Amino acid sequence: MATINTAERVSAELSDNFVFQRSRLAYHAAAERIAGEVLEIGTGSGYGIEIVAPRASRFVTVDKHIPDAGLLRLSNVTFRQCTVPPLDFPDGSFDCVISFQVIEHIRRDADFVQEIHRVLRPGGLAILTTPNAPMSLTRNPWHVREYTAPELKRLLENRFREVEILGVSGNDRVMDYYEKNRRGVERITRFDPLDLQHRLPAWMLRLPYDLLNRINRRRLLKENTELTSSIRMEDYRIGPFEEQSFDLFCVATK
Repeated sequence: MATINTAERVSAELSDNFVFQRSRLAYHAAAERIAGEVLEIGTGSGYGIEIVAPRASRFVTVDKHIPDAGLLRLSNVTFRQCTVPPLDFPDGSFDCVISFQVIEHIRRDADFVQEIHRVLRPGGLAILTTPNAPMSLTRNPWHVREYTAPELKRLLENRFREVEILGVSGNDRVMDYYEKNRRGVERITRFDPLDLQHRLPAWMLRLPYDLLNRINRRRLLKENTELTSSIRMEDYRIGPFEEQSFDLFCVATK
C-alpha cells in the first residue's frame, strides 16, 4: 500500500511540484538577504539547507522531526530536534531567523514571534512565509489559523521595529494549475453539504484531508502531466503583495 505523506511535508515528488517550486523560491530569496549566524525554525524535509547554509557562517536548523542525515553534511550546519516555542537559545544568538510555512501551525503565535525577536541580535532579520488566507481552497486541519496580510503585519509589528509584507505570486501557467486544482477541490467538497470541514475538530479531519489532498494532486498530475511538470521556480515571483499572492513573504527587522 502506498504511503500517504502529510501535505504539510512538501517534497520533490512531481505531484507536489506546484507547491515545491514556490517553496524553493522562498529559500533562494532568503539566501539573498541573510548573512552571519542563521537559525531556521522548521527544517521540514530539509531541501532548503543546501540553498541557505552556504550563505551563513553558522546555520542551525530545528524541527520536531529529524531530516535525512545526508542533508546535514555541510560543516557549518547543526540540527536540533525540538518543538517551539520556546527557543532553547540565549538572547541575541543569531543575525537572522528564517521560518517557512510554520507560524500557521503555532497556537501561541505571539510567543513564537517574541522568541524569534529575543534570539535575534539588534538589527537582525526575521524572514517568514505563511499561506495567504484568502487563497486557501479549503480548511487545512493542520493549521491553527491562517493570516491575511494586515493580520500578520500587526502581529509582527508588536515586536519588530520594521515589517515588510511581500507576496509570492505566480504567472499564467501557475494560475492555470491553481484553477484546475480549485475545480478539483470543489468536486470533493460538494460531498460535504453539511460543511463538516468547518464543524468537526481538526484532529478528525487530518487523515481524510491528507488522503484526499494526495489523491487530488495525483489526479491533477495524471490529467495535466505537462502542465504540472512544467512549473518552475521562475514561474513564481516575490514582490509587492497582491490579492492573488499564494504566500505572504515577510521581512521583519529588530
